[in-house]
Amino acid sequence: MLKNYFKIAFRNLWRHKGFSILNIGGLAVGMAAAFLIMLYVGFELSYDTMFPKKERIYMLVSDIKTPSDSYQIPVIDWSVLEKITPRFPEIETSTRIMDLSLSIQKGTENFQEKRSLAADSTFFQIFGIKLLKGNPNEALRAPLSLVLSETGARKYFGSENPIGKRLKIMNGEYTAQVTGVMEDLPHNTQIEADYLLSISTYTQIIDPSLDTSWANYEPRGYVLLAENTNTENLVSKINTYLDEVDGDKMKAANLFVKQDLELITDVYLHSTRIGNGSPNIGKVYIFSLIAVFILLIAGINFINLTTARSVERAKEVGIRKVVGAQKKQLMLQFVGESLIVTLLAFFLGIAIATLALPYFNALAGQTVASGIFINWSYIALFFGIALAMGLAAGTYPALVLSSFRPVSVLKGKFSTTRSGAFLRKGLVVGQFSLSIVLIIGTLVMYNQMHFMQNQDLGFVKDRLLILDTDNDPKQQLLSDHLKTNPNIISIGKASTVPGGGGNKSSALSLMENSQGQDQTLTADRYIIDENYLDQLDIKLLAGRNFSRELASDSTQAIIVNEKVVDLLGYANAEEAIGASFDQWGRNGQIIGVVENFHAESLKREIGPLSFVFDPKQSRLLTLKVAATDLSRTLNFVEDSWKQFLPNTRFEYYFLDEFFDRQYRSEQRFNNLFLSFAVLAIFISCLGLLGLASYSTKQRRREIGIRKIVGASVPGIVNLLSKEFIKLVGIAFLIAVPVAWFGMHKWLQDFAYRIELSWWIFALAGLLAIGIAMLTVSFQAIKAAIANPVKAIRTE
Repeated sequence: MLKNYFKIAFRNLWRHKGFSILNIGGLAVGMAAAFLIMLYVGFELSYDTMFPKKERIYMLVSDIKTPSDSYQIPVIDWSVLEKITPRFPEIETSTRIMDLSLSIQKGTENFQEKRSLAADSTFFQIFGIKLLKGNPNEALRAPLSLVLSETGARKYFGSENPIGKRLKIMNGEYTAQVTGVMEDLPHNTQIEADYLLSISTYTQIIDPSLDTSWANYEPRGYVLLAENTNTENLVSKINTYLDEVDGDKMKAANLFVKQDLELITDVYLHSTRIGNGSPNIGKVYIFSLIAVFILLIAGINFINLTTARSVERAKEVGIRKVVGAQKKQLMLQFVGESLIVTLLAFFLGIAIATLALPYFNALAGQTVASGIFINWSYIALFFGIALAMGLAAGTYPALVLSSFRPVSVLKGKFSTTRSGAFLRKGLVVGQFSLSIVLIIGTLVMYNQMHFMQNQDLGFVKDRLLILDTDNDPKQQLLSDHLKTNPNIISIGKASTVPGGGGNKSSALSLMENSQGQDQTLTADRYIIDENYLDQLDIKLLAGRNFSRELASDSTQAIIVNEKVVDLLGYANAEEAIGASFDQWGRNGQIIGVVENFHAESLKREIGPLSFVFDPKQSRLLTLKVAATDLSRTLNFVEDSWKQFLPNTRFEYYFLDEFFDRQYRSEQRFNNLFLSFAVLAIFISCLGLLGLASYSTKQRRREIGIRKIVGASVPGIVNLLSKEFIKLVGIAFLIAVPVAWFGMHKWLQDFAYRIELSWWIFALAGLLAIGIAMLTVSFQAIKAAIANPVKAIRTE
């Protein structure tokens, strides 16, 4: 009997190949898409979960309040861990980590290693990262100690044992000794590094004052807490103690600091202090919902297609009942056939996901998974989903078709119930509601990205070529030589450029406010020359630019932006000119005020910004180049670089491209969202096609009679399409408030954002109706042009 069921099932699938391809293919594509999304969500949720003591590792963060502003930052003062670690027994140990772009020289080649960190000697004790060679307790203790990952060791030493070998670092200024080789770190961690330099290199050699400085915020801090520590009580005790130790400094500087603790496994997903300032958990929620949407749409589609097909088998069931088939046997047959289809779709979906994984990794911008079978629990989950869909899709037609009287069916009197039609239409409304939500989301995201990338930034970023010389002593010689090329319009110098290139730093500053009092604020600090503002077309609202003719400009002058003027309480930019300042040992007066410009992504509000004049400390060369003969200009720049800086790797970037990298994460997110939205709409169309097919088959005699009495093809197409347009209209009304709420919440992550205009929702509705019309018209036209005689022959 079971063998017979399988034989009948496969015969039906083979006899109706087009239907089978639609049914199995639609479900397989939906399951593959949802499976890939699950891999992405699992990857995001696994961030920083690989550390053995992850439940006890916390990131120490800082909340800073000044009279004018407040800041929540993911870094700490250099000396705070040294103060609190021995004081509180709840803290077993602590470590500082500082992000680096480390230049490493071997022979005549110089490499700029961006995956680098400076770390305390307790680094391995806290994170439990396996050290393959070397002593984990000593590897980062001495200054100029360097630990390499397996990848880094192979890059510089091949198959040789690197322990004890030396590498020149920081443009050859220092020589570091390799003291360890660690295992490669995975991609799903914020402790990303192929090179670890002992932080004592900075605190004992480069700047011995760091360990005793106050309010110098640069490293990240991590603590390993004792088991069962009450973190709220510990934070309270830490802040009380620091008030006692540093309270006088805080009052004198009018700057008040509080510390907090964030569990390391929560930082990436929930912290607002890292990255672009918005928690990553939002993306996880959105993609999880999309996965659920796609599975629901695929499941609804499968049920509708299965139902539409099953009505054609009513006479087959009637004959089987006449010759003695029992209701239980018929139900088993239908459910079994449905399960066969869903299992075929499951295996096809796994195959599609396997083939699509490399493309998906590229679209996500990271290796979300190296293979489909890395987590068998996901495979088991989707196998269970396939079984559930098979049971759901097979049970309904099995109950309906096995319950009617065979005599009525054989006489042609079989018809579907009103509740069955309502169910199918409700499923289609649900499908298109979800699809319209995705269409609206795609339109909103596209418009927000277009808005950010085309917004007036307040500076000009076109045709600016940036070279990072890392303060090489021959920087000026290179600059003088580059000026000889007529295609290089001007050359400036800076420590950083908008978008975070170079050495971005923030400075604790005292500035005279409108009341004549010293006011503390934290301002981003750019070190520039006299050409920089003109090159970027940053507008001066009051005062003047820096000048090489005035020696005091390099020691006693500062330029600020409008935001600083507002925070200091001045009515206009002119009033701030001449106000005194004290910033990192530099004392003098404000000599100029520039118009606010977006130095960072439009996800962030414009903050206080200051410029100081010191060409010798400006590591970046900014070249304004002509648009013509660009390739020849680049060749000239590269040849000049090799002539004057032969031991430094030649690297460059254009400011416009570099600035837009800040939106790379949003672009990838939007591309993923768009891809899955298109898939969801495609699967929804298959469901609509199924219902249209079902409806036209039910009304084929009616259509035949209408044609005989004179109905036109357009009239019949309109008749059949009208009810589906109504369904899409209902879906639109349901989708609009849901989409508005979701997109309104998503836009709150952007300081500068578009308005949710009515036309976005109207366009989404028109697109949905257009897609529905195209889908339904295929079946409607096919039914309208069919021979009416064939349709009514059995009457």
